[in-house]
Amino acid sequence: MSFPMPDPEHSLQKLQPDFQISPGTQVVVKTAKVLPGGEEHRPAGSVGVVVEAPPSNRLPYLVRFADGVVIKARFAELSLRRREVDDVLGRVEQDLRPYIIYVCQMGSKAFGLASKDSDDDLRGIYLPPARLHWSLRRLPEQLELTDGNRDEVYWELEKFLRLALKANPNVLETLWTPLVLDADETAEELRQIRQAFLSKHLYKTYSGYVLSQFRRMANAYGRTGAFKAKHGMHLIRLLHSGIAALETGEIRIDVGEHRDELLQIKAGGLSFDEVKRRALDLDRRFQEAFEHTGLPEQPDFDRVDDFLIRARRSMADA
Repeated sequence: MSFPMPDPEHSLQKLQPDFQISPGTQVVVKTAKVLPGGEEHRPAGSVGVVVEAPPSNRLPYLVRFADGVVIKARFAELSLRRREVDDVLGRVEQDLRPYIIYVCQMGSKAFGLASKDSDDDLRGIYLPPARLHWSLRRLPEQLELTDGNRDEVYWELEKFLRLALKANPNVLETLWTPLVLDADETAEELRQIRQAFLSKHLYKTYSGYVLSQFRRMANAYGRTGAFKAKHGMHLIRLLHSGIAALETGEIRIDVGEHRDELLQIKAGGLSFDEVKRRALDLDRRFQEAFEHTGLPEQPDFDRVDDFLIRARRSMADA
């Protein structure tokens, strides 16, 4: 790769989400547990049912066995019974950074909103060799790496394509950014067929993101009388981007023409009501653009599928 790799000691590869186990779920205790009273124990491999989940995985769960005995067990001490074999197999334990095929600059530096203190937000794709893709061990859907002021996210190719077909804004922007730092032949081909991902799904997905962002702001404002100005800036930026995509069939990355407005919002220069009014005005334009857009009803699934098969085949001997 032609870009500097982060120090592994300062990197983090997220292997699984911090989900909670729901009450009623059968679990396997991975370590022997002493029962209340201290005279008996349950060996590792014992099966029980979660009867109470804590508010956070930092606290223990209550697990009941068939004889009615209840113990406390931490999240790390439990496996879902139906997933025990998967948990034993685990994920691929290998440095996957050599398989990164695409790296680009995103964030404020790509949007034309950077300041001297802006961090590097790198995004991209990794394509594992077939032997890892075919393995019983799971590959992570994305790699998340941190190194000082640089944050990096790399999606596994198939995950990236599925998100792009759903018009995920972050993924589409990754395909359209002109700030490409590294791309192999497969990644270059993907950029050449990027129009295959655009469809009227874009309106639905972007609308969902807009609603979520606005709800987050409104809830915060309702509780505290304040909201994160940065959320307001991204809400308005996303609406500008969505309008441009529906009108032009291209994903707008550099929003420099709206820089003053967006930075004013980010700096807290507009009240919640002012941001709301601006968002509603842009949303009306977004709806009008959707009514007149020339984008197809569906993305070109076959073209993207053919691309994925060829990319997978190219890694069969890697």
